Amino acid sequence: MSEQAAQTEQAEQAARGGQTAMGERPLLEITDLHVGFQTQTGLVPAVNGVNLTLGAGKTLAIVGESGSGKSTTAHAIINLLPGSGKITGGRVLFDGQDLTTFSEKQLQDVRGRLIGFVPQDPMANLNPVWSIGFQVEEAIRANGLASDRKDVKNRAIQVLKDAGLADADKRMKQFPHQFSGGMRQRVLIGMGLASRPKLLIADEPTSALDVTVQRRILDHLETLTRDIGTSVLFITHDLGLAAERAEQLVVMYKGKVVEAGPSAEILQNPMHPYTQRLVAAAPSLASRRIQSASQHLVDIDYEAPKVTEGIDLIQAAEARAEAQASAAAREAAIVVEDLTKVYKIRGVKGAASSLTAVDKVSFSIERGTTMALVGESGSGKSTVAKMLLKLEDATSGRIAIGGVDLAPLTGKPLLELRSRMQPVFQDPYGSLDPLRNIGNTIAEPLNTHKVGDRASRRARVRELLDQVALPEALVTRYPNELSGGQRQRVAIARALALKPEIVVLDEAVSALDVLVQAQILRLLADLQAEMDLTYLFITHDLAVVRVIADRVAVMQRGRIVEAATTDEVFDNPREKYTQDLLDAIPGAGIALGI
Repeated sequence: MSEQAAQTEQAEQAARGGQTAMGERPLLEITDLHVGFQTQTGLVPAVNGVNLTLGAGKTLAIVGESGSGKSTTAHAIINLLPGSGKITGGRVLFDGQDLTTFSEKQLQDVRGRLIGFVPQDPMANLNPVWSIGFQVEEAIRANGLASDRKDVKNRAIQVLKDAGLADADKRMKQFPHQFSGGMRQRVLIGMGLASRPKLLIADEPTSALDVTVQRRILDHLETLTRDIGTSVLFITHDLGLAAERAEQLVVMYKGKVVEAGPSAEILQNPMHPYTQRLVAAAPSLASRRIQSASQHLVDIDYEAPKVTEGIDLIQAAEARAEAQASAAAREAAIVVEDLTKVYKIRGVKGAASSLTAVDKVSFSIERGTTMALVGESGSGKSTVAKMLLKLEDATSGRIAIGGVDLAPLTGKPLLELRSRMQPVFQDPYGSLDPLRNIGNTIAEPLNTHKVGDRASRRARVRELLDQVALPEALVTRYPNELSGGQRQRVAIARALALKPEIVVLDEAVSALDVLVQAQILRLLADLQAEMDLTYLFITHDLAVVRVIADRVAVMQRGRIVEAATTDEVFDNPREKYTQDLLDAIPGAGIALGI
């Protein structure tokens, strides 16, 4: 037996055992699970012989990149597989009963009542045209928790209060768009736990939330599940979060379990090359800034035994820090002075009030460097980006790009300036036209600004695809045919089409898996070194800031409360708010074994 096969067999044995005490029957036991998706060319396997065990009252996390089979495994437990997916083999024993043999009616009695489910995207899973109260009440009726109209309403209010919404009775008539991301996620968690289930499946429950909001929600979830004795199955790509919140960790790759065991033990001493690569690439566990490198993290051979990348990054970061310390100051690409944005909000019966989203913000970014603008949702950082791109007009203050005042620019001068300053948005699928193929998407800025002829534009598209390490064959593909990481590379290629001097990245990597995220961050570092680009990197993830930014500005309630070099902010934060953000990074204090 090869060493690789032996490691996989040991991982499966660890996943099958170790989660329950001697003599106890596990709450959930998955044995040799196989799941496939029917296509025109036949059945495509997605999960290949997964084994795992979860004891009553315990928490287990499944980690892995997109396509590893972690979400498919979780959805297969309650047979909520999308589209043509189906279980083709194996058993799913829940409390001693094999759920794979249950009829649809029997499964409906299990879903919600005995097994709760918290999906990833709260906005996509809450109906935008129904009030929050109506949707919670519907879930209560469906699970048979109450039938009388008054009882249903009272139970719904209690569910929202249990989810951490103190003014639940007032919020019942509000709609999802009137809730923040954290509040929407609390609603879904409340609905998932409404019937006090024995098992809660949480699929990336906090991936799009700020670290402080994430911590509050996970603390609240931990309290609720502990009080009612619920077991939790976490699906996540954040190794730091998995290590902090789960006693057991299962690592999946290509539909198989490659490593399993106690979370801290796996992170401190990862045995499988793929786990080692995950740990090395995890920004929440990293310690220094990513450096430019000639080799991208593309088509990685995870079977290769040698993993030195994390060590190389730290050594390169130290060299960069020394070089920056001795470098002379460069000219400012962006200067922002006393920038203020006030919104007028229409109230009841025509009454109006004002909201100051950005309050006298000032900063500058040297050419060829990266500044990160960080803070919680609602701190004003995205509003700053919109004013910088002149998608919003400033109420007062000044923005200068390359010495040119932005305020008076209109028409052709503004169009010319925008060609030098391009955005990359958070959601690569939402920011790409689904009806436009990749070649036309990347060429769109060239067409808008009338750069070159058709042949030169095609050549530029090929050049850009090569720059972002995508094959030329993708030119005729459409966004829905690409992975999340590939779509974000396309968005970056489109932003670089006009050879800009400045790129504004608004949460550009927050929704990506850790390995894809590492690829994009490395790509951005390489492009910056090659093209002398200036980045404004807007994010709520301070772990990413550590590995991408030269300087950090921390925003709170519309103001910059702290600004310094990245090392100064991380090693010696002056403000309690900054320290709270740093403390909320999951897994930051875990000592690694690689």
